[in-house]
Amino acid sequence: MSKIVHRTLDFLEIFAEQKRPLSTSEIARLLDIPVSSCHDVLQALMERGYLYALTVRDGYYPTLKIYEVAKSSADHDPVVPRVEGQLKSLRDKIDESVLLAKVNGLRASYLMVVEPSHPLRLRARLGDPVRALHATSAGKALLGHLSESELDAYLKTASLAAQTGCTVTSKTALRDELIAGNRRGWFLNREESQEGVTTVSARFVWISAVYIVTIAGPTSRMAAKLDHATALLTSVCTRLGGSAIRRAERSEVVPAPRRARSRRGPR
Repeated sequence: MSKIVHRTLDFLEIFAEQKRPLSTSEIARLLDIPVSSCHDVLQALMERGYLYALTVRDGYYPTLKIYEVAKSSADHDPVVPRVEGQLKSLRDKIDESVLLAKVNGLRASYLMVVEPSHPLRLRARLGDPVRALHATSAGKALLGHLSESELDAYLKTASLAAQTGCTVTSKTALRDELIAGNRRGWFLNREESQEGVTTVSARFVWISAVYIVTIAGPTSRMAAKLDHATALLTSVCTRLGGSAIRRAERSEVVPAPRRARSRRGPR
């Protein structure tokens, strides 16, 4: 992506992080860029109506145009309104964080995060990518959707670095986990990406696109309700995706039994 595009997005995000007006020198310091590099971006954002200047001393702040543009886009989102009720219901039943990610090749980004009532929770930011595919349940759900040739290509270059003492770092063991996950319809991360955190994920397909739903919480809470969580999760994905992964149309890591596919839906 163009450097100027990245820098412009950094400008918008820094105001959300700091929650206050910022001067040119403060922006340069926070983003670790020269003051001279700030000028063109600031002027362009002001000309388009996304920033306004308070005073020379008090700096700049975003206008409500950012909110209006974002709200207009969100109001017409084709995915979130369709799944929001189901994911909030899932959160209410399990009372843990529920996350929705959209898959794009070997990348998945979070579109929605529904938080539980507990103050101790897994935190993820909208737009963030799913990290460490081999160590997270969402990452395993993504990898489990790959064809055998796609998975082979990934494993040839992947570095399965240990995130914790529980991370699977063997490519053979990871492949076995993906096969098991595809068979049962969900994927598990038990303290593999972060100590004390357990997550479980399942996939669904809608309009030929792959989505991943994850339930995440402290292992101390998740351990006792894992069976309940996986049952709720697979049920939600079945409703959202119908015949989710449609293995008959592609070569997966392992073919699912015909009877299991028709009953359980998403894989």
